[in-house]
Amino acid sequence: MAKRDYYEVLGVSKGASQEEIKKAYRKLAIKFHPDKNPDDHTAEEKFKEAAEAYEVLSDQQKRQRYDQFGHQGMNGGFGGGGGMNMEDIFSQFGDIFGGGGGGFESFFGGAGRQGGRRTRKGSNLRIKLKLNLEEIANGVEKKIKVKRYVACSTCGGNGAKNGTEMQTCGSCQGSGQVRKVVNTMLGQMVSTATCPTCNGEGRIVTKNCDACHGSGRELQEEVITINVPAGVMDGMQLSMSGKGNVPERGGVPGDLLIQIEEEEHPSLKRDGNNVIFDQYISFIDAALGADIEVPTIGGRVKITIKPGTQSGEIFRLRGKGVKDINGYGKGDQLIHINVWTPKTLTSDERATLERLREANNFKPHPGKSDKGFFEKVKDYFQ
Repeated sequence: MAKRDYYEVLGVSKGASQEEIKKAYRKLAIKFHPDKNPDDHTAEEKFKEAAEAYEVLSDQQKRQRYDQFGHQGMNGGFGGGGGMNMEDIFSQFGDIFGGGGGGFESFFGGAGRQGGRRTRKGSNLRIKLKLNLEEIANGVEKKIKVKRYVACSTCGGNGAKNGTEMQTCGSCQGSGQVRKVVNTMLGQMVSTATCPTCNGEGRIVTKNCDACHGSGRELQEEVITINVPAGVMDGMQLSMSGKGNVPERGGVPGDLLIQIEEEEHPSLKRDGNNVIFDQYISFIDAALGADIEVPTIGGRVKITIKPGTQSGEIFRLRGKGVKDINGYGKGDQLIHINVWTPKTLTSDERATLERLREANNFKPHPGKSDKGFFEKVKDYFQ
């Protein structure tokens, strides 16, 4: 089933401000929150859908990429909110619910979510990935080595010696949150906040792990496979959910952010999904015609130069460009013909051309079919 437009999901216009987007998401989050709709699968899916839309539209870079490329621009399955679970949502957007970690008491005065320990998210990793034009045109699978923090293999990630040297926090009794009740003229207002004693973890380490010294993580080199979709552009950022660093003493890992760098091709120039090539031919070939080979993304191909070809003419090779990132086919290769005028001549060459100077066929006689450069370009892009 195709994803709905993120703006449609939140019920806002494409020109909506960040504050309008936040208010719209908060309204939907309250309406479809799992605590308010127990055992309602449809409400849960709408809750996740709204969180996914908010994750993208609340981030200026992600929003700009989404506006330009749509769902495909959110990295062809690399993330951008896809596959978010409840832990992800409450760890990232806990402030939306007013309770510093997902507590829902601020709205309904109830007990909130069970086991309300704060789920932390680790830091993101950023790398640059260089791709040549051939890789960009058709998509490519890349394997790269990344050093990132993963859960400590000795203690399992909690930072305690043998993974067991821990005790329940006495301040929050293991919930990770403390409640505060304030009497007002409107009645009692109940709010929750992260426990200051255990920092929301619910447990306190009594003896640190010898391997990670209590951090709960270790640095590890990992080979990660990146499936780059066809049609990415220089400067575009892809993301792989969960491939960043894990936080100290447990939580969800951050993301791996991949910035695309497009290497310059020796002879082809990219223009959107089209590819441009400047082909120089001799005056003789332009007058008499010739078969020549030109480079393309898929290899060299032969084209025919018709007799009487003028400098500035444009040949089109359909489908020889770059695949569209949104799946709308492929661009073309446009070949600009440039007739080369020799800068130096031998005496015999000069004498030959002098004899032809006054010949009628060598004098310019442009007709209505001989369009100017801008008219030719306009024709090819219509």
